[in-house]
Amino acid sequence: MILEGIVTSVSRAGELNIAPMGPIVDESMTWLHLRPFQTSQTFRNLSEHPQGVLHVVDDVLLIAKAAIGKLEETPETFPAERVAGQVLKSACRWYEFEIESIDTSHERTDIRARVVHVGRLRDVFGFNRAKHAVLEAAILATRLHLLPREEIDRQLAALRSPVEKTAGPTELAAFELICEFVASSP
Repeated sequence: MILEGIVTSVSRAGELNIAPMGPIVDESMTWLHLRPFQTSQTFRNLSEHPQGVLHVVDDVLLIAKAAIGKLEETPETFPAERVAGQVLKSACRWYEFEIESIDTSHERTDIRARVVHVGRLRDVFGFNRAKHAVLEAAILATRLHLLPREEIDRQLAALRSPVEKTAGPTELAAFELICEFVASSP
């Protein structure tokens, strides 16, 4: 199963990277199968420093901003307990992991990681249709180089309806941010 979340990783120089990612997970959450593109900062960080943190979050504005590179400020964090990494204070749960293997023989790297510590800060608020739509829109925004523009525009138009019907201010802001990003992209 793919679990959408946010991965924090640290470069060799100690710089924090925050990136949405949907690793394949087992139901016990003991292993993660990450598949970052080799051109991503997450790939570079995990190659240099084979540890990170997967966060379960319900803040779709944070996911949207991270997906399109519009995080103006770094969210508040605190040190992870078992890895040299950072935990987002706004997370619901987090999973600290260590890389077991990296296969770079494909465009999307195959990274296998073992969960070494789990933490919980709060319950997940829950997802309505707008939160799901924003999550899908954020994923589309990261696929501009892979999908035909007409397909992305068609899917965004279809996602607009549940956002308009069920969104709160945060979901509306996140969806509009993504739509503006896609519209201004070549």
